[in-house]
Amino acid sequence: MKTQNVVFAIAFLMSSLLIPFNANAQDKKGPPPGGGHSPVQSKTLEEAGGYKIGEVATDFKLKNVDGTMFSLSDIKDAKGYIVVFTCNECPFAKMYEDRLIELHNTYAPLGYSVVAINPNVSEDNVKENFATMQKRASDKEFPYVYLADEGQKIFPQYGAVRTPHVFLLDQDRKVQYIGTIDDNARSATDVKVKYVEDAIKALQQGAKPEPNFTKAIGCPVKAI
Repeated sequence: MKTQNVVFAIAFLMSSLLIPFNANAQDKKGPPPGGGHSPVQSKTLEEAGGYKIGEVATDFKLKNVDGTMFSLSDIKDAKGYIVVFTCNECPFAKMYEDRLIELHNTYAPLGYSVVAINPNVSEDNVKENFATMQKRASDKEFPYVYLADEGQKIFPQYGAVRTPHVFLLDQDRKVQYIGTIDDNARSATDVKVKYVEDAIKALQQGAKPEPNFTKAIGCPVKAI
């Protein structure tokens, strides 16, 4: 009888200790679980092997979800370009979709359009093929182009390693900022630093963005 009481007491004590621990875990803010991979970019700019700050990005011609071919030069009177590598299924990409829509709607009239590129597009992947891109763009009513990096030729030039991963170019296509959109992937209402917006505002004032590099937060590009 005593043994049963001791076992019961130990079990009760352990369960009482676990309750607050689990509650704290539920309340903890941070990225969604999945895959066992850290969402934080680990590669340096040198390791990513793409453009560095100040380098001129080469224009491209990629298929948009409306079936037309698109180049950066198609945007007339551009003051800059918000090039974002993103995709359909990454939870981080999904969390940032509404913020990208707002970013485009706010800054495209001022000359800074969002140019979204899917580096994961593959006809063998039903979640990331072109038809699914079209559906995603339609469902979310993207006001910006959503381009298919077929053959995965463009994202390595930029050095994109996460979705989403932002490259802010000035009107001469010089890379002025590389990294994440803001400092809180999970909650738009809890954002304290809007890195891309701050970088655009710096360019509008004829200044250099500071910081001009942050680590992208998101899912690894599938083709890497």
